[in-house]
Amino acid sequence: MSNFVSVTNKHGVAVVTIDNPPVNALSFHVRKPLYEALAALRDDPAAKAIVIACAGRTFVAGADITEFGKPVEQPELRAIIALLETITKPTVAAIHGTALGGGLELALGCHFRVADQGAKLGLPEVKLGLLPGGGGTVRLPRLVGAAKALGMIVSGAPTSASEAKAAGLVDAVSDDELLEEAVRFANEMADRGGPFLPVRDRNDRLAETDLAAFGVQAAELAKKARGLEAPLACAEAVRNAITLPFDEALAAERRLFVKLVSGDQSRAQRHLFFAEREAAKVPGKDLQRRKIARIGIIGAGTMGGGIAMAFANGGFPVTLLETGEEALQRGLAMIDKNYAVSVSRGSLTEGARLQRLALFKGSTDYADLADCDLIIEAVFEDMAVKKEVFGRLDAVAKPDAILATNTSYLDVDAIAASTSRPQDVLGLHFFSPANVMKLLEIVRADKTAPDVLATVTDLARRIGKVAVVVGVCHGFVGNRMLSARGAENEFLLLEGATPDQVDKAFTDFGWPMGPFQMGDLAGLDIGWRNRKARGQTAVIADTLCEEGRFGQKTGRGWYRYESGSREPVADPEVEALIRDKAAELGIDRA
Repeated sequence: MSNFVSVTNKHGVAVVTIDNPPVNALSFHVRKPLYEALAALRDDPAAKAIVIACAGRTFVAGADITEFGKPVEQPELRAIIALLETITKPTVAAIHGTALGGGLELALGCHFRVADQGAKLGLPEVKLGLLPGGGGTVRLPRLVGAAKALGMIVSGAPTSASEAKAAGLVDAVSDDELLEEAVRFANEMADRGGPFLPVRDRNDRLAETDLAAFGVQAAELAKKARGLEAPLACAEAVRNAITLPFDEALAAERRLFVKLVSGDQSRAQRHLFFAEREAAKVPGKDLQRRKIARIGIIGAGTMGGGIAMAFANGGFPVTLLETGEEALQRGLAMIDKNYAVSVSRGSLTEGARLQRLALFKGSTDYADLADCDLIIEAVFEDMAVKKEVFGRLDAVAKPDAILATNTSYLDVDAIAASTSRPQDVLGLHFFSPANVMKLLEIVRADKTAPDVLATVTDLARRIGKVAVVVGVCHGFVGNRMLSARGAENEFLLLEGATPDQVDKAFTDFGWPMGPFQMGDLAGLDIGWRNRKARGQTAVIADTLCEEGRFGQKTGRGWYRYESGSREPVADPEVEALIRDKAAELGIDRA
């Protein structure tokens, strides 16, 4: 029918195949021939059933995001699904790869869904500041129940094929030839005979809903929304699916979608979606990548330990190096403790904890880094110390090893010059806590080889980081922004605010934490050393550091932390210090 949609007949079943690489997005040039194919097959006596499948590596992975916020050319997705629901012969979605967003909504328009073992299904629109706009909030609850649907839609997290089967979203899971299994399933349904009930008319799971429990669940999710509009709209739409007739709930979903798609929050989140993908693009797509099998980390402190965990979480064996046995054991104990906390919270199983800990090898001997393919130093933010480390690495690292510095501010070109192989050197600036934070600044030095840059950019994705390639300059990108903000924060304190008031303004706006909490988490000593190296001062922050108040790691910073807790407690001593400094500078606090 077109270059993007084709129809074949297999054993009396019409197979409609979408082929729109790379992810089979539902662009207009796909929707139009898809609608026409389904309209023709609806009354075609040669087809006793219909299977919708996709070519390439995935089922439809979503709508065409570039069309959001623009006039939609007809037919739109909702019209295709409405057409599907008028077909009386069995319709089956054959799902491989991912069925996300509009892709899952298309599948929900079919009577049945067959997925391969590795498939993932979800409605991630909330991550773009939206809700599913093709009936997902109204149809999904009818298959999996309102509570399960609410969790899936508000989190945006995909579910596996086996989980989807258990929940009622998928009717069969294929271990082998998906298309053949889907055709066999469609034939079996056709032979069994109808009538076949569209998802829109299935109300049994909705009737089971405990509205009081649903209200509690929705209220908990609202608390976590932190000022974001989309999660609240998602919860409202799912509630409408329970309390309103189908068509009214569908119309309400559309109104909420239109409001969100034109709002500032969704526009910003869609900008971020494309910006992250643009930032990850670097020249050298066809370059041969270097093999990365073992990682070496120098420094078992807060940053080094976190970086080591990030790689272990990604399945890489790690050699963790420290200058002495006591520091090494302290670092390994902290890693063990962090994993134990994850187990206690239920985000990690005990078996997974033991598997990850088994990937660590501790050492105090540089020679043990000889078999590492990537070595990252995470020592003090001091140029002389870092140059000494790289000089030692020059003697022990194998010839094709990549050498990286986790510096926050320093000149990576100068660090690279302390080795005989500057082409193998670059910066990998992780943000604290490194095992949690997604951002990774990849600092391309003047002599960094293209294959080195390409290798670590790919590696960043393998450990779940959002990579941004930056050039060499003081503070790169992230810390240049933070340093400007930090200077203003000091003035806010001197002029009358307290750290917790400033932080509350940030968290009320939607940030996960405020700047003073973040400073305590990262360690106030990093910025202090940097200011001293540049001859700069910050009257309050410098005084805190002179008193040994470096943040969470010392139990005191801008806040106090009781008995190893990470919960900040306002400290009268800090407030007194702020008042004293303001008085010394002659500033009347408001």
